[in-house]
Amino acid sequence: MSELYDRRGVSAQKEDVHAAIKNLDKGLYTDVFCKILPDHLSGSEDHCCIMHADTAGTKSIIAYLYWKETGDLSVWKGIAQDAMVMNIDDMICSGATNDFLLSSTIARNKNLIPGEVLSAVIQGCDQLIQEWAQWGIRIHHAGGETADVGDLVKTIDVGYTAMARLLRSQVVHVQPKPGDVIVGFASYGQSSYENEYNSGIGCNGLTSARHDLLNKHYLQFKESYDQQLDESILYVGKHRLSDTAPNGMRVGKLLLSPTRTFAPVVKDILAKHSASIRGIIHNTGGGQTKCLKYIPSGLRIIKDQLFEPPFIFEWIREAVGTAPREMYQVVNMGNRLDIFTDHETAQSLIEIAQTYQIDAQIIGRVEAAEQKSLLIQSALGEFEYS
Repeated sequence: MSELYDRRGVSAQKEDVHAAIKNLDKGLYTDVFCKILPDHLSGSEDHCCIMHADTAGTKSIIAYLYWKETGDLSVWKGIAQDAMVMNIDDMICSGATNDFLLSSTIARNKNLIPGEVLSAVIQGCDQLIQEWAQWGIRIHHAGGETADVGDLVKTIDVGYTAMARLLRSQVVHVQPKPGDVIVGFASYGQSSYENEYNSGIGCNGLTSARHDLLNKHYLQFKESYDQQLDESILYVGKHRLSDTAPNGMRVGKLLLSPTRTFAPVVKDILAKHSASIRGIIHNTGGGQTKCLKYIPSGLRIIKDQLFEPPFIFEWIREAVGTAPREMYQVVNMGNRLDIFTDHETAQSLIEIAQTYQIDAQIIGRVEAAEQKSLLIQSALGEFEYS
């Protein structure tokens, strides 16, 4: 998968990006999931700010193809959710749990993306803000920029920038210690605030999933891929988006399951157990190895009780025989949120997740070690990362 990722022009580990930003100011703290800034708005020494930007990535291409094939506009609300969650859920990992300011940046090719699609994205965002308010998550929409830039964008790129202000005492630092356990939260299933089954796919690994599962029929949509790439690595699968997958869902619906937010769950957890939380990791780019970017040296993370990967990930893996080691490095494999805590608190975190009908369990532990490393032990094999 990593080799194909490179050949298809993307990177799961974002090496070039990390190299480009390595000399930038790290903010107030170096042991947090998101960059924390001083409160320049009021000058308060007790407060801080987080600003975060992200997009739905190449998932919007799948939405485009599915809409072209079926005429179903509802998938565009899911793309709005993907972009929102990729911001909000990163921010909650650092302790921001409410009153998010949100601004959109949507770039489209007007000749391929008509007004009805643009409206579906914008209205979908507004509907989501109203829905999230029912769960106690307040998001305030500040508008944004929508540009017709066909020279730059082949179809549509949906992104958001979010900002929140919080007390410095509320910041969640990533400071696990030997003896801590890791509670994992499932990315799949149907939570109490979701209307249908979620495959757990999220927003990462969709370039690979798209080309590995879908067939050559989609080569006719030249706007959906980089035409400089060799056709031998494009749309090498067997399926159409409107096909029925072995689990009974449409292929398109599996790939377009909106990224689940954990904001309501984490909000409740931090309200009750903030003193016992020693790090929250959102397993997006980098999959199960994401924690290595944040944990301090001298620790060994062992994940030996992970969820059994749900259908979507096994299906992707089997499509082209991707090595399990690489799967764990690219996608979340059914577990998109990790919380480090003590063993006594872990059970309460699991119970809070269960009130939202989200599966959670202790997936691993923290040990002392000379060098920082991650060990994954699963039914798919044993894999070491450093």
